[in-house]
Amino acid sequence: MTAERHLPADDVWTPLRQSTQARIGLGRTGNALPSRRVLEFKAAHSAARDAVHVALDVQALAADVEAVGLGAPAHVRSRVENRSEYLRRPDLGRIPHDVGTVENSGGDIGIVLADGLSPRALADHGANLLAALAREFGDAYRVAPPVIATQARVALGDHIGAALGVSTLLMVIGERPGLSVADSLGIYLTHLPRPGRKDADRNCISNIHPPGGLGYAAAARTAAALVTGARRLGRSGVDLKDSSRAELEA
Repeated sequence: MTAERHLPADDVWTPLRQSTQARIGLGRTGNALPSRRVLEFKAAHSAARDAVHVALDVQALAADVEAVGLGAPAHVRSRVENRSEYLRRPDLGRIPHDVGTVENSGGDIGIVLADGLSPRALADHGANLLAALAREFGDAYRVAPPVIATQARVALGDHIGAALGVSTLLMVIGERPGLSVADSLGIYLTHLPRPGRKDADRNCISNIHPPGGLGYAAAARTAAALVTGARRLGRSGVDLKDSSRAELEA
């Protein structure tokens, strides 16, 4: 009999927990979970709720974004009036209140930083991810001055991209918080953005939240590969595949 078979049950689960953020092998006390596990669940649930409801500090983010060196960001908000309405009316989050602050840049790529369902994620990771994207694109493309969008859904980027006059838009947005991650960002890429685009016209890079999730450099590298593919193909969405890993292994 090997030594592993004599391990306590909790020790059997410990190495498995290192490879997942899921709640596995929680144990029990009588017919219930141990108090520690119940408290961990309640803390995670509270963090997820806070991530949705705590408002984005637009001025602080704007200062961090401007420091990246792509220009001073414009601010666009949707037609949503408050967070409660944002959760009840997704349709209003897809329509801008006004895009008058957005100027036609003549750039190739536009980048929108949107609060989405986790303003906390954008506050924690937005500027650093933007910096990684700027480094990855380098001089290969003309990147328009970034835009900060609040009370935003993904499709709001279509209106902003059209106003910017860019051929490809990257919508960096806070993802729906879960019980394991409350501060995750996603990047939605849309080639030739314009109002009326469908979800099938987009590509998504999700789970960006180092150190536990995808890192900034890896996300930027994947985004750059998708941008190259979209411009070559002439469209984004279901016909565009991520070739970044294959290119790295070649």
